[in-house]
Amino acid sequence: MSSPTPQTAAFPVRVFGGPTALFEYGGLRFLTDPTFDGPGDHPAPAVVLTKTAAAAGSPADLGHVDVVLLSHDEHADNLDTSGRALLADVPLTLTTPGGGERLGEAATGLADWQSVELERRDGGPGTVTVTGVPAIHGPGPREEVEPICGEVVGFVLTGEGLPTVYVSGDNASLDAVEEIAGHFAPVDTALLFAGAPRFSEVFDGGLIVLDSAQTAQAAKILDARRVVPVHYDGWAHFTEGRDALAAAFTAAGLADRVDFGVRG
Repeated sequence: MSSPTPQTAAFPVRVFGGPTALFEYGGLRFLTDPTFDGPGDHPAPAVVLTKTAAAAGSPADLGHVDVVLLSHDEHADNLDTSGRALLADVPLTLTTPGGGERLGEAATGLADWQSVELERRDGGPGTVTVTGVPAIHGPGPREEVEPICGEVVGFVLTGEGLPTVYVSGDNASLDAVEEIAGHFAPVDTALLFAGAPRFSEVFDGGLIVLDSAQTAQAAKILDARRVVPVHYDGWAHFTEGRDALAAAFTAAGLADRVDFGVRG
């Protein structure tokens, strides 16, 4: 078997529980949706978000972070109190257009297909491009979902000689995944938010992020060479965990593509 090319070579992803993961890309260190509070309740409109397990690490364990990729700032299971405090020490937070207005000067909001260029720190050519991509935080069209669950953004990272990386954010729409695949497939590494979260009070219990079978389907749509699932543990509203994800990827014939990352 031949060695992976630089474009497809896997890189380590540290996972901390919930939606929080850390990886290096183009010499820059990226952190997704920081959540480091201890277990407890977080009131939200119409529901209570209950954290059931501590993160597998603390902000002090991260080292320097260059960029936070924040799918949205309005729910504590994506940005909690300690995560919000962490943003003050990070040079750049990329998030939704609304979040970019709420979070201050170091935050930049990305609309769909809007990109920013970041200076590489690995000595490679060109820049790292981060593109905002569609995400819908619930069942149905965006105009019906956003008034209830808010605005969400996903991200695609690209660069010369670098793998294509997709970070889904809290997305429940396979149609959005199809659209993203049309622009960027095949994807080398996809960090897919999963967990089948649902509340009886919201959308009649409909999914607000992908379930395990849909996560495997998203991997097929993206022709993803590797999937790192996140956002499936540590909160009471996540209804499907690691075992369900592993079973779904096995059933889809993709067991060799799922990577649960390095814990903490």
